Amino acid sequence: MAVQQTFSIIKPDATERNLVGKIIARFEEEGLRVVAIRKTQLSLREAEGFYAVHRERKFFGELCAYMASSPCVLLVLEGEDAVLRNREIMGATDPADAAPNTLRALYALDKGRNSVHGSDSPENAAIEIAYFFRGTELH
Repeated sequence: MAVQQTFSIIKPDATERNLVGKIIARFEEEGLRVVAIRKTQLSLREAEGFYAVHRERKFFGELCAYMASSPCVLLVLEGEDAVLRNREIMGATDPADAAPNTLRALYALDKGRNSVHGSDSPENAAIEIAYFFRGTELH
């Protein structure tokens, strides 16, 4: 196992329902440490840039509009196998498929409003972290 960093977003549906503290507490209880955090409202342009990999998919416009609709919390998490741990804690993208007690099983409203995002690989984590944070912001 290796200590690594990963990127996570507490999405608008979760911030609107005051779940930020519960979600961060869960990450910390599961051994992940917050090394950078920022609450922000993404512009449509920022959301489109972040999700550019999905540009050709039919849900792209709706996803970007949703992500720009209300504030979210951007996190860099660090710990042993942080990418995999974060994904295990979050659960499957579709909350109907998420294991019990995962964040998405507990808090997601539906597949599109699933409360949290997490990097899917160490390579994408590095790209996603750099999209929102300067290296000097990581403590």
